[in-house]
Amino acid sequence: MIPFIAGNWKMHMTNEEGVALARRVRDLVGENRDVEIVIAPPFTSLSDVKRAIEGSTIRLAAQNVFWEREGAFTGEISPPMLKAIGCEYVIVGHSERRRIFGESDEDVNRKLIATLKEGMRPILCVGETIEERRAGKTLEVVRRQVDKGLQGIHGREIKDVIIAYEPVWAIGTGETATPEQAEEVHCSIKEWLFEGFGFEEAKDCRVIYGGSVKPENIDALMAESNIDGALVGGASLKAESFARIVNFRHTKT
Repeated sequence: MIPFIAGNWKMHMTNEEGVALARRVRDLVGENRDVEIVIAPPFTSLSDVKRAIEGSTIRLAAQNVFWEREGAFTGEISPPMLKAIGCEYVIVGHSERRRIFGESDEDVNRKLIATLKEGMRPILCVGETIEERRAGKTLEVVRRQVDKGLQGIHGREIKDVIIAYEPVWAIGTGETATPEQAEEVHCSIKEWLFEGFGFEEAKDCRVIYGGSVKPENIDALMAESNIDGALVGGASLKAESFARIVNFRHTKT
């Protein structure tokens, strides 16, 4: 199971800027086969970015999706639309979607199921707020989000899900969970997966960390036994910074 590093561009980059960034990332890490590399541009750039990374090892993700295949849902994007332009991954349940746009655990689950049905792989984001951490509720909150997010998933389907632990208090703040804090949660998530799906089914489900990941902390994070990769925000907007994260230096202890 190779490490998984994804760059979430969020609401940044015009189409022209996104293509330029994708080309630079391709030049720097586009032949790397030791890490699974994914970039998630805005919807407006997906098609052109896909062409820009063609022939490289970099894969394409969308930042969001709606759960219906088609219909009168103005402004929404369906799984078949994303699949048709080359998306292999979809981010679901990001804390900004939950907090700003009011998405519930049930909404996230419907999006995850719809993504799998279309043959794409969901990146399920989970994480606690600073108030929940201070109250000692981190594992309670994360377990609820994992359990509800994966409702209806059976057997080997779990291998196609990536779970991203992103403490809300560390996203875009410059604050980062210590490697030990992240490892504790990652270890618990994997234990829950083994309990719910069995070891053989769940052992290939990667659990990655997100929350102010940058070149300065990626080595220490990736040295932890149960951290399988990273979901990178702001640092993915600079090609050299993202490339350094992809080329992290530490091996597991």
